[in-house]
Amino acid sequence: MYFVVKATVFLFFLINASQSSSAAIPVVLWHGMGDSCCFSFSLGYIKKILENEIPGVNVHSIRIGKDEIEDVENSFFKNANDQVKEACEILSNDESLKNGYNAIGFSQGSQFLRALAQRCPDPPMLNLVSIGGQHQGVYGLPRCMSLDNVFCDYLRKLLHYGAYFKMVQERFVQAEYWHDPEKEDEYKKYSIFLADINQELTLNQTYKDNLKKLKSFVLVKFNQDTMVEPLESEWFGFYKPGQSKVIQTLQESDLYKEDRLGLKEMDEQGKIHFLSIDGNHLQFSDRWFIENIIKKYLI
Repeated sequence: MYFVVKATVFLFFLINASQSSSAAIPVVLWHGMGDSCCFSFSLGYIKKILENEIPGVNVHSIRIGKDEIEDVENSFFKNANDQVKEACEILSNDESLKNGYNAIGFSQGSQFLRALAQRCPDPPMLNLVSIGGQHQGVYGLPRCMSLDNVFCDYLRKLLHYGAYFKMVQERFVQAEYWHDPEKEDEYKKYSIFLADINQELTLNQTYKDNLKKLKSFVLVKFNQDTMVEPLESEWFGFYKPGQSKVIQTLQESDLYKEDRLGLKEMDEQGKIHFLSIDGNHLQFSDRWFIENIIKKYLI
């Protein structure tokens, strides 16, 4: 009798553990510029935090390329549209994701995941967390925000001149989300990635419908960010068109007022969450990540 009771109790806990494990929603990660899917000091570390905090969770960190080194190289030189297409194929063939997944993007990985949500609805993305993403693009270089920095100013002028050349657009990832507010017409016409996913020239209703399927869209902005210019891009803010001094918020932009992406509707429904944290680009503590991201949006 004792053996039967003990076996029954063991079976009960085994079944419950299995149910708890299967109930955990998978998490997909996408790294930023110059990083890789699996470095132990970056997304490999994030993966461990997620696994510790969400029992039984399957964490898939997107790798574009045959190994980590190629993944890093592709973050600079592989066409963003091709990367999103490849990621879609990878996730679509992953049986563990068929019922949906949560996604966390880091820096440029955030806008790549948003493109995935808009273009690749199967498997479905449930919640999207953007940590330091540049959803209205950038108009500056990493750690080059000082007006007195002659070298950075020179490089910026080069991009100002050549960012929208076809060869540059097709081969340099960062040019594909370079947003020159003083050349709005060129940006809208020749940006092969960001202008498309932001619906700058034509309205793709599918993009809008797919993005609105998200249960929540979390935007994290770093208040002392020296990598992203302007840092308000992390909340979909940007320079007012035609100049590069005055910033407008998402709510003040035509993107929002015309509701080209459905963001206005999502905002009114309480689906968009604007978080800010003191610190430089992607600088956050384990505790902050657990309390503000995992517990609020992933469990």
